[in-house]
Amino acid sequence: MKVCKFGGSSLADAAQLNKVIDIVLADPARRIVVVSAPGKRDKGDTKVTDLLIALAKAALAGENADRQLGAVVERYASISDELRLGEDIVSDIVRDLRARLAQVGSLRPEEFMDLMKAAGEDNNAKLVAVAFAARGRKARYASPKDTGLVLKGEFGDATLDPDSYATLSRAFSNFEGIVIYPGFFGYTREGKVATFPRGGSDITGSILAAAVCADVYENFTDVDSVYPVDPRIVPEVKEGIPTMTYREMRELAYAGFGVFADDAVIPAVRARIPINIRNTNHPGEPGTMIQQSRRVVPGTVVGVASADGFCNIVVEKYLMNREIGFGRRLLQILEGEGIPYEHMPSGVDSQCVVLKEQYLPKDVERRVVSTIKRELAPDFVTVERDITTLMVVGEGMCYTPGMLAKACLALASAGISMSMVNQGSSEVSFMIAVRRQDRDGAVRALYKAFFC
Repeated sequence: MKVCKFGGSSLADAAQLNKVIDIVLADPARRIVVVSAPGKRDKGDTKVTDLLIALAKAALAGENADRQLGAVVERYASISDELRLGEDIVSDIVRDLRARLAQVGSLRPEEFMDLMKAAGEDNNAKLVAVAFAARGRKARYASPKDTGLVLKGEFGDATLDPDSYATLSRAFSNFEGIVIYPGFFGYTREGKVATFPRGGSDITGSILAAAVCADVYENFTDVDSVYPVDPRIVPEVKEGIPTMTYREMRELAYAGFGVFADDAVIPAVRARIPINIRNTNHPGEPGTMIQQSRRVVPGTVVGVASADGFCNIVVEKYLMNREIGFGRRLLQILEGEGIPYEHMPSGVDSQCVVLKEQYLPKDVERRVVSTIKRELAPDFVTVERDITTLMVVGEGMCYTPGMLAKACLALASAGISMSMVNQGSSEVSFMIAVRRQDRDGAVRALYKAFFC
């Protein structure tokens, strides 16, 4: 059995929905279909999720929200009309949206926002089920509430209650036909709607694949495969990655690969479910298969990723290495400000902490630097901003000498200086930090070094 997820671009209009139905019906193993809300039809369009956020904000502000409501309904109505699904499904969607809006005064703002955002996927799943039925195929909508997808944590950033796996497994054990399941949201134990972070339909698909022990989790999007570098930076890249390991995908996703959010793969990875990234518009393409292991050629790299928005706090102190607990105390200062850190490379007399820049606004920076000076008495404290991290990833790098040297030589030849280098003990990746303005040149230099 296969669990397949279709993103917003795959469901943006009637033509795209017909492609989805064709893809699902082409393979009887595709039994669970996870859907996102309709996405953009063109570059100037607006995603339904964003329309729902605008609707929720208007309602929370006490404004007349008829215009925003009409914009949401129009998106579903246009799909329904073109597919000749009848008036009932659109009427049901309107009733559902009005019922949600009526709860504006009885929920906290974050609860109401989640309730409204979830309407995109929930109503689209109902519409997609009707579209399958109109093609003469048995398909039914399944609710996260009825099947037991329970979430916990903060609204808008919820996580799965692990007990849900057993409940979901039982719920899907005796179903027949095709199940259409809304992504992105679940319910708290108190019965309130809660959503994953944006891109949460990927998480839903991964969870269901793990719960039912699927043979494969197919994630349909608008690219033929995962590319070894960002095609917007290196337009000449044409060949995708046929297979990669879970470890490789995790490293690349963390470092900026936008095909998958890094936390979206976790449920499937833990259950050892292969993940196949496919293109709705080119269903004949095999895509990229992500799995536990693959045939590896020594000395090869699978991808180079880049991510902006980092900064470094560099602390220097002579004989730092003789001070017991220096690193712990430095991290405790960050912990006191509620700041997570990404990496912590060090030298004999220096300690560097890499952070996401969003956690260190100027007022927080002043407090942190002041506390470091007071409690650690360093010789120097420097904050470096506008840092881009580059991640070079590949199982083939393990136990292969000279890989980091090759990258450093490529950057040096391109006239790009590095502010930091860090490599984990697994040797499946290494990270290089450069200035933001050098990012594109650095990615191109590394691409030429490892793929040309």
